[in-house]
Amino acid sequence: MLKINENYMKLPGSYLFSDIARKVAAFSAAHPDRKIIRLGIGDVTQPLAPSVIAALHRAVDDQASAATFHGYGPEQGYDFLRRQIAETHYLRRGVKLEPDEIFVGDGAKSDTGNIGDIFDPNAVVAVCDPVYPVYVDTNAMSGRAGNYQPSSGRWDRLIYLPCTAENQFCPEIPGPSAPAPDLIYLCYPNNPTGAAITAQALRGWVDYARRVGAVILYDAAYEAYITEDLPHSIFEVDGARECAIEFCSFSKLAGFTGMRLGYTVIPKELVVGGVKLSTLWNRRQTTKFNGASYVTQRAGEAVFSERGQEEIRQTIAYYQENARVIRAGLLQMGLTVYGGTNAPYLWLKTPNVLSSWGLFDYLLEKANVVGTPGSGFGPCGEGYFRLTAFGTHENTRLAMERLQNIF
Repeated sequence: MLKINENYMKLPGSYLFSDIARKVAAFSAAHPDRKIIRLGIGDVTQPLAPSVIAALHRAVDDQASAATFHGYGPEQGYDFLRRQIAETHYLRRGVKLEPDEIFVGDGAKSDTGNIGDIFDPNAVVAVCDPVYPVYVDTNAMSGRAGNYQPSSGRWDRLIYLPCTAENQFCPEIPGPSAPAPDLIYLCYPNNPTGAAITAQALRGWVDYARRVGAVILYDAAYEAYITEDLPHSIFEVDGARECAIEFCSFSKLAGFTGMRLGYTVIPKELVVGGVKLSTLWNRRQTTKFNGASYVTQRAGEAVFSERGQEEIRQTIAYYQENARVIRAGLLQMGLTVYGGTNAPYLWLKTPNVLSSWGLFDYLLEKANVVGTPGSGFGPCGEGYFRLTAFGTHENTRLAMERLQNIF
């Protein structure tokens, strides 16, 4: 008899942002006259850069002629984009990569969710707490997470690395007596806390992973928002090529949330059980993925052109200004806030003993502002609330004015 994957039945409720969308939809239906300002989901609001738009038009024109038409492309990505990423993005950080160590995909969410396909289904997984839900849910779907424990809000097979104000939201390396994980998910600048990681701390994790034989799955989707002297890539750390995979995205870098483009870096030195992980990922991608579109990859190439880099820096500065306005406004209200300096996310401590969802309901009802409850990111997120800097200047300032009226 056919059976379903019962691991899906163990997932509690639905995806966090689906729950938020339902609550907001119900409120909007009941109060159609109120303007809701969304500072919850990390979607962008500014248009694509002019050089990207021009590249899209040229690529569409290519598809109009038999001489320049492109059908199926390489599943790993076109060479013109892989070279541009290696020679422009990484080399300027002092990181030398071969183009064939870069695998172009349709976004960091997909690749961080799918990377588990190449690992043992019994691998021991460590995640930060709070955590981007995709890391946890995809491992739960594969059975690696074990069973969900409602009393603790945790899965019984995952190793949770607490990220708190006391450790600046950067997890401590497990001691010698603690269980050693096989896979370690790290995301910096961090979603949801907005924290950044120092070179020294990142070096500690690389040394630890090499020592215990673990692989670090490093999500660098927000590296473009770093303003201080901090590592943008894990491969800036010596030894990382032997123990890390890096995921990057064009979504927050260049506004590709509606275009879908990202890439994953797997160095050739990364070997597990005598097998190169780049070979396994290539096999997975050629079987399950047909590649990002030619048109989108030409747009991605334009992002790393000299003109494209200038244009996207302006857009990133736009969102960084929003983060500054939110941070300054919250501090002026006497609230405790983290992040917003090296990341587009701000991590607000809930006031007046409100729970995370309690603050969500309060802001929606009293200010018509939508954020994200911290508890949706894990038990250590309870008592916190995430706001994003991806709105417009006008809506961001209006949201701060509304919050000032209720705090």
